[in-house]
Amino acid sequence: MAQPPVFVLSVPETPDDPEGQEPSPYDESEVHDSFYQLIQEQSRWAAEEGLELQQREPGPGALGALGDDHQALLGPEGVPVHSMATLRILASMPSRTIGRSRGAILSQLYNRTVRLRRRAARRPQLRDVGRSARPSLRLYDLELDPLVLEEEEKRVLLVKELQGLTVAQRDHVLRGMPLSLAEKRCLREESRTPRGKRRARQGGRGLPSCCSQLQDSCVLALHNLGLVLLSGLQALKPWRYALKRIGGQFGSSVLSYFLFLKTLLAFNALLLLPLLAFIVGVQAAFPPAPPASVPAFTGLELLTGGGRFAHTVLYYGYYSNATLSQPCASPPDGGQCPPEAGGLPYNMPLAYLFTVGVAFFITCITLVYSMSRSFGESYRVGSTSGVHAISVFCSWDYKVTQKWASRLQHDNIRTQLKELLAVWQLRRGPRSMCWRLRRVAVLGLVWLLCLGTTLGCTVAVYSFSELMIKSPGSTEREGALLALPLVVCLLNLGAPYLYRGLAALERHDSPVLEVYVAICRNLILKMVTLGILCYHWLGRRVGTLRDQCWENFVGQELYRLMVMDFLFTLLDTLFGELVWRLISERTLKRRGKPEFDIAGNVLELIYGQTLTWLGVLFSPLLPAMQIIKLLLLFYVKKTSLMANCQAPRRPWKASHMSTVFISLLCFPSFLGAAIFLCYAVWQVKPSSICGPFRTLDTMYEAGKVWVRHLERAGPRVSWLPWIHRYLLENTFPIYLVSALLLAVIYLNIQVVKGQRKVICLLKEQISNEGEDKIFLINKLQSVYERKERSRVGRTEAAAMPPALFTDDGDTW
Repeated sequence: MAQPPVFVLSVPETPDDPEGQEPSPYDESEVHDSFYQLIQEQSRWAAEEGLELQQREPGPGALGALGDDHQALLGPEGVPVHSMATLRILASMPSRTIGRSRGAILSQLYNRTVRLRRRAARRPQLRDVGRSARPSLRLYDLELDPLVLEEEEKRVLLVKELQGLTVAQRDHVLRGMPLSLAEKRCLREESRTPRGKRRARQGGRGLPSCCSQLQDSCVLALHNLGLVLLSGLQALKPWRYALKRIGGQFGSSVLSYFLFLKTLLAFNALLLLPLLAFIVGVQAAFPPAPPASVPAFTGLELLTGGGRFAHTVLYYGYYSNATLSQPCASPPDGGQCPPEAGGLPYNMPLAYLFTVGVAFFITCITLVYSMSRSFGESYRVGSTSGVHAISVFCSWDYKVTQKWASRLQHDNIRTQLKELLAVWQLRRGPRSMCWRLRRVAVLGLVWLLCLGTTLGCTVAVYSFSELMIKSPGSTEREGALLALPLVVCLLNLGAPYLYRGLAALERHDSPVLEVYVAICRNLILKMVTLGILCYHWLGRRVGTLRDQCWENFVGQELYRLMVMDFLFTLLDTLFGELVWRLISERTLKRRGKPEFDIAGNVLELIYGQTLTWLGVLFSPLLPAMQIIKLLLLFYVKKTSLMANCQAPRRPWKASHMSTVFISLLCFPSFLGAAIFLCYAVWQVKPSSICGPFRTLDTMYEAGKVWVRHLERAGPRVSWLPWIHRYLLENTFPIYLVSALLLAVIYLNIQVVKGQRKVICLLKEQISNEGEDKIFLINKLQSVYERKERSRVGRTEAAAMPPALFTDDGDTW
């Protein structure tokens, strides 16, 4: 019997290969074609020998595919069993070599540095320098070539290219390399220019060594000074280290409150800057004539906002109604001050109106952008599968070296894993019909009680505000002015505790749903209360304060509400958290501390920010007070949280909490404040004795007066009245812009839906590609096993002695 041929997978060279090189790793189709040709050739050879491409029957030591061609052969422990030749092919597959071959990494980085240095020049690609780093099935006899020479060549080229870069570019490229830290250090050391060559270059330039050392010392000193200043500025941020500590100990749910507070700080700073630049600063530089008698400072003004504060830039009534070239006193007949012919053309009424409008517009754009960005981060296109594996294997930062930082990161990862695993515990089993009916009855009863409480608080605020209007002299006594803010703050403080007591009867399975329900109830209470107060100010107080500056009164009311809200928040923090912790630990002998009330504290922030937006027109410095209040609240709440509160008993991941907070801040809060101010600008008549609009019928008329002045100014500025007439006063552009905005929103929604469909199709295609690879591997494994079995059988037949056949013939 003839000796069987050696079973070697060999793919011959293609004739059109000029230099006998393997195909480039950048040509994926050729690599996959070679793999396909290999399988076809082996299948043809096996067919010639009478073998069939079918899987092996399961033996006692291996579990077969059981009719499924997409499963690999499994060993005793469920591990796929492949021959050595199959393992070599698997190691040479493109998916196994991409990203893992050091030669491929060096090739990629070399090309990147070449493009970084000489973008304009045309240089040959790395594929033309030598053979590719990715191994192919061509030129290989099922043996892996380590490509040591090619890797060394590419390493030398990479080092040369790194030496030609600047230090900053070199560090940036090295950070992005997918190599180990040891290899990065070696590349950094090798790419450094030797000191002798550096001195030779400096000597060639003609620069003395002493001047070079002085220059280097100055640059190093300035660099260190900049680093010190930068670290000092970062240390001034109240959230530099505290946010990481809060997130690690209390989870993302409590952290969302402090992140929202940080966002409000940015919004108020953005709102305050134009007000300071174009209203407060200008009026402070050109102060009006002081009144005849200014009340003395008694200290009660810090709570009431009246007294001496009424004659400062804090309130609307202090600002002038003329150009600010030469300030003039208000005429006794209430007329308008005549502007100087050669004075500064700065119209204070127009600047006041436009600055407030532009500040609100900038805030609106920032809010919409923040909300859209938050939606994009919270509700990403695609699924979140695999987040547990990422948290377990990819969360640790190996650059952390300090002990406190490693402990903080350890706590943070542990809290994240608790929040991720808490989702599995929320899986509920089947519920009976009686349980569902009882649940609906309890929820309906609790909601009726909560809405009844809200209605009672609303009636109480309305009745007390009417009582304040009817009582004579209520606006003259400063102590009586604190009555209405005191009643409002008491109701806002007591009603949430009642809501929390009623929420204990509901027993929600999800803590996220419990927080959302509490936010909804508190939001209804505060928004209805603010609606009653807005009606009280613009609908009732304007008529009773015709002979006074009602704008100052509204600004003082908002000032008092903000101050009282801050004081009651401090009292709530003191008695609601500190005292309760002491009672629980010493009297009740409990170890558990109270939990941080996320819903109540967040609604307090939204309530305070709404007061700020409502009072910008009547008190331009109210955002500055809100900034101070938020900074103090940050430190007070952080200290109380660390000392008096514990982490939530049922951890939950607040993935969408920041999005909900921004949405509530935008739609009920900012939209309501914008409607209130638009009504005050367009419909309410200003006071005739104070403010920049004292001689006008409405505040909006200041823009019309300015347009009439522009029409008489000449043809050079005639386009400004045209814009005002056809774009501002005409309603058609508003409807057109609204329609375009809705169309853009609709198109974005459709784009997101299309992206979701494409992602689903790509995931399905990836799954199919994986099944195809498994199928091809199993077929190749079957070819090898059949060939090996045939070779062993023929070898045994050839080794059998011929005398045995002779004896058998004689026997037959």
